[in-house]
Amino acid sequence: MHKERLKILLAEDDLNLGVLLVDYLETEGFEVKLCKDGELALKAFHSNQFDLCLLDVMMPKMDGFSLAKEIRLTDKKMPLIFITARSLKEDKLKGYGLGADDYITKPFDEEELLWKIKAVIRRIPENKSETKTEIISIGNYTFDFINQSLTIAGKTKRITEKESDILNYLSKHRNNVVKREEMLKELWGENDYFLGRSLDVFITKIRKYLKEDPSLSIENVFGVGFIFNVPAE
Repeated sequence: MHKERLKILLAEDDLNLGVLLVDYLETEGFEVKLCKDGELALKAFHSNQFDLCLLDVMMPKMDGFSLAKEIRLTDKKMPLIFITARSLKEDKLKGYGLGADDYITKPFDEEELLWKIKAVIRRIPENKSETKTEIISIGNYTFDFINQSLTIAGKTKRITEKESDILNYLSKHRNNVVKREEMLKELWGENDYFLGRSLDVFITKIRKYLKEDPSLSIENVFGVGFIFNVPAE
């Protein structure tokens, strides 16, 4: 699908693990830049072009969560996967809240990491200059997907990339039942408990964004998923 070798930024302070991952991923056809702390990784990010970032959470000088925030200030669409020994629910939710595409806990199988990387890569356009230009009417709102904005009565609110992806998905399936597992696989690449919790948080936020048009609602369908109720135009 992608003609050039994809470049991965690997931020990992365990150099033994880092070198093993570099060797494995380069054998699988990737180009990998290994950085031993968050500050070096941020410098590398600003001076190179990467297609995906693998970020350890617990690193010296700058932790993975702080590094992800800095990366998001520069590139809101950069694919991020956290690799960490921290498996607490709160850590996973924090990672997904920062816009992570995936979260893998140590120890992990190299092949499992590879498949997670491939799942994220499938969502990267072959031509990165290609963008979606849809401007969608949702009730009294105008939704601009590419600019990640919602406008009503002359007031515009900027939303996050993941919120925009979710709203776009719901809008394309408006007035129909959307299965939770299908939505998770489409937007995150897999169906996972923590991703499901993160999805619920995003849905709650989107409901608040749409509250100025009472004709709109995102209805929970118990045990199945959601229905985005939008009046016919």
